[in-house]
Amino acid sequence: MRISTRRGRDRGDRGQVALEYIGFVTILLFVGLAAIQLGVAAYAANQAGTAARAAARAASLDEPRAGEPAPDPVAAGTAAVSGWLKPQVAPAGGGGGGVTYTVTIAIPSVIPGLGDGFFGTATRTSTMPKLRPQN
Repeated sequence: MRISTRRGRDRGDRGQVALEYIGFVTILLFVGLAAIQLGVAAYAANQAGTAARAAARAASLDEPRAGEPAPDPVAAGTAAVSGWLKPQVAPAGGGGGGVTYTVTIAIPSVIPGLGDGFFGTATRTSTMPKLRPQN
């Protein structure tokens, strides 16, 4: 009677699971980084909109109240954004009794070696009517 051992047949399959695991982990990491990058891009767009509204709101005041300094729209827009983002706040015309400001933020990259702006920029514009201060 002959006892069969599986040793001889399995030698060609040695390490196959490890290679499959490495391939799966690579794909999983790529999908995870893509999801995080998408979230960072959405966050940058949200912050650009917030900064544009803050800058337009600060510029909408014709005159400051008595004893208060005039608000700086660029400083207000910059202060409304997280510190690690670098917004570019600029007036975008306006007219007809309103003020318009545009904010552009380079989308940061979560992948090492790729600089900010590799994935484009997030630009948002906001318009506010001119307001008169109430005494």
